[in-house]
Amino acid sequence: MDRIAFLLRLALTTLLVAAPWPLLAATPATQATGRADLLHPLTLQKVEDMDFATIIVSGAGTAVIDPSTNTMATTGGALLAAGTPHAARFRGAASSNAVVIIKLPKQPVTMTRVGGTQTISLSKFTLDGPSKRTMAQIPTFEFRVGGTITLAAGQAQGTYVGTFDVTAQYP
Repeated sequence: MDRIAFLLRLALTTLLVAAPWPLLAATPATQATGRADLLHPLTLQKVEDMDFATIIVSGAGTAVIDPSTNTMATTGGALLAAGTPHAARFRGAASSNAVVIIKLPKQPVTMTRVGGTQTISLSKFTLDGPSKRTMAQIPTFEFRVGGTITLAAGQAQGTYVGTFDVTAQYP
């Protein structure tokens, strides 16, 4: 019987050693994580238009609105006569901690005299801070936009109007 037990053990050992490896290995398992970043829709609204007030034009010049100080400076034959000039003001909302990029026109905008065809140029748009802004826990934000008008000598008097686009987007 010892010899039979020995042969059985030998046969069993041979079967285990000769058996293909995958039969002995456990099936591997792992996990992956699902992830999604959700943002609330970005909103933007104009609160106040840019206003250069009333300017006396005795010769060529410029009027520049600084959005950081919300004031206007003039050069050449342009002089503030009346009113309170101010930058355009905008308000927006985004997801908390989101990054928002504010884009201003790169090209001049034409302002046309009401009731006429004469024009002046509105250009050099500026912001009251960086164009890339990170929202805080309170996801509302405000900013001001300034610019420069260029006035010619003998510019026709009247009210000049024109529109420009401001865009806010998630990167």
